[in-house]
Amino acid sequence: MQISYRFGFDAAHHFPEYPAGHAYHGVHGHSFQAEVAIRGTPDPATGFIEDLGQVERACLEARTQLDHKMLNEIDGLAKPSLENLCLWLWKRLAPAFPALAHVTVRRDSCGQACTYEGPG
Repeated sequence: MQISYRFGFDAAHHFPEYPAGHAYHGVHGHSFQAEVAIRGTPDPATGFIEDLGQVERACLEARTQLDHKMLNEIDGLAKPSLENLCLWLWKRLAPAFPALAHVTVRRDSCGQACTYEGPG
């Protein structure tokens, strides 16, 4: 069984390793959606896998670091691809939620997404 929490953020980025004139080279922005899922069995005492209020607070801390920012300027996101955004979020959430099952980051307007299911 899995529970999940989703949140959005708007941010800008660029990929200077692409040649001038390429769409990825210049600064541009997206509306992102991130979803984190935690796998487990509900605790018989609470009925919960994890307290979704705690999950929400942890995600909102991450969101605050990302929302309306230049992603390239955030430590660990020099190359702010969907893949690296998933890894960045995983590294921040996994210590608090050892049963973290996956992190997905989407750019719905582009029809694009990446899902990371953890190491191994």
